[in-house]
Amino acid sequence: MSMQDLIEAARTSKAWPFQEAQRLLKRYPDGAKPDGSPVLFETGYGPSGLPHIGTFQEVLRTTLVRRAFEALIGARPEDGKTRLVAFSDDMDGLRKVPDNVPNAELLAANLHKPLSRIPNPFGTDHPSFAHHNNAKLREFLDRFGFDYEFIASHERYESGAFDDALKGVLANNQAILDIMLPTLRAERAATYSPIMPISPVTGRVLQVPVEVVDAQEGTVRFTDEDGSVVEQSALGGQAKLQWKVDFAMRWVAMGVDYEMYGKDLTDTGIQSGKIAKVLGGRKPEGLIYELFLDEKGEKISKSKGNGLTIDEWLTYGSEESLGFYIFPNPKSAKQLHVGVIPRAVDDYWQFRERLPEQSLDKQLGNPAWHLLRANGGYQAEEAPGAGESLPVTYGLLLNLVGVMGATATRDQVWSYLGNYIADPDPVKHPELDLLVGTALAYSRDFIAPTLKRRAPTPNEASALAALDGELAQVPADMSAENLQTIVYEIGKREEFGFENLRDWFKALYETLLGSEQGPRMGSFIALYGIENTQKLIADAIENA
Repeated sequence: MSMQDLIEAARTSKAWPFQEAQRLLKRYPDGAKPDGSPVLFETGYGPSGLPHIGTFQEVLRTTLVRRAFEALIGARPEDGKTRLVAFSDDMDGLRKVPDNVPNAELLAANLHKPLSRIPNPFGTDHPSFAHHNNAKLREFLDRFGFDYEFIASHERYESGAFDDALKGVLANNQAILDIMLPTLRAERAATYSPIMPISPVTGRVLQVPVEVVDAQEGTVRFTDEDGSVVEQSALGGQAKLQWKVDFAMRWVAMGVDYEMYGKDLTDTGIQSGKIAKVLGGRKPEGLIYELFLDEKGEKISKSKGNGLTIDEWLTYGSEESLGFYIFPNPKSAKQLHVGVIPRAVDDYWQFRERLPEQSLDKQLGNPAWHLLRANGGYQAEEAPGAGESLPVTYGLLLNLVGVMGATATRDQVWSYLGNYIADPDPVKHPELDLLVGTALAYSRDFIAPTLKRRAPTPNEASALAALDGELAQVPADMSAENLQTIVYEIGKREEFGFENLRDWFKALYETLLGSEQGPRMGSFIALYGIENTQKLIADAIENA
């Protein structure tokens, strides 16, 4: 595949990252800005809390669009045609004390101060609450190999990098008020100002009416909390913009070309777009994505604790499986709970294995193509790792570990894998070894407590005895396919009275594995071992 082939296929692809990138290409038909600077993708982070799964999905999805855009213009990551900025809104005032932070009294004493000027409650070397959380964000993004630049809001405000843009806000103060005031309740509108000065006495971000004294000099006048009238500069970190105004100012000041955000910020995007136009810029292209739901279909809330954390997903599944689950249909809400993890793992590997056999247009619609390229770059226009497969499915691993019991160890699982693969060495199969560990954790926490083998009915016991007899006559290394054929043939025999094969397999799962669903039995028998399977059958028949 040549780069030109990729460009042509990318420009007609219906995969959502390419659809997003195609809209961005309409903005810059030549694939570059008029001044030659890189096309800028941005993703935002509020450091009042720690990074979470929503942070991951936003950076990942933005990265997918960035890589799709590079494909459209025939660029590679190392060409420097694009940038991705992770922006931390750490000049925001802290509105309330988070529930999961130590030294709550320290934060309570510093409410409404900029996050970057609040003492660090975590006991680390970072100078402020925001600096600590910003470091956590960078660690988080680095952990997943994202290619990004980090920018902190307080650095831009305090260094004067935003001063010209702030002067633009002051010069257009009334026009911005005309946009914002009709959207506010009367009580809020009475004190609303696009710019929020920082009190020279308390250091708090103030929500007070502000008079613009000199827009070009950046001077404003306001009444401080103690009733005194203060005239001071709004530049150099002495003020902070309201959120929607800040969003727009940042787009214009930094030249942001693409930014996506959640459905809950739909109104913010509308108002910020209007403000950006007033400031002489334009709203970036972007996607409004749906939010995650819990198992009951309710909106995930950090205060409720009804969500699933990144660490929880990675305890029970792989990073790639999380990316795969997030990839499809960003405009549709997704339920996010541990029950979706096993299917996501296996589906990811199925899509990854198919890549080499697919035509180019099908590859560009394959989630694995996008995920492999997200941070791995390009290797001769091929996605690195394409076509690789796991020797066993994650579902099969879970069944194996479930039968082995809650005390199963990694070494024991690998000893069973020796029945199924020629070189059962964890070093040679690092991705499988990772899943062995997550399968042990998943089985321990969610499968083992629910397993309950039922006694077989008389006809099921007879069928199990027949299966045992067949297994006694086959070689220990019989293939999974041949074992599956044996299982099929027994289920078809009229003497056992199964109305269909589904009933036979359901009986096998419930009497041997203790669950209502299960794997291909031929694969399970090959993995667990013929002799061990016969022991399971004997135990089941004994309980009949």
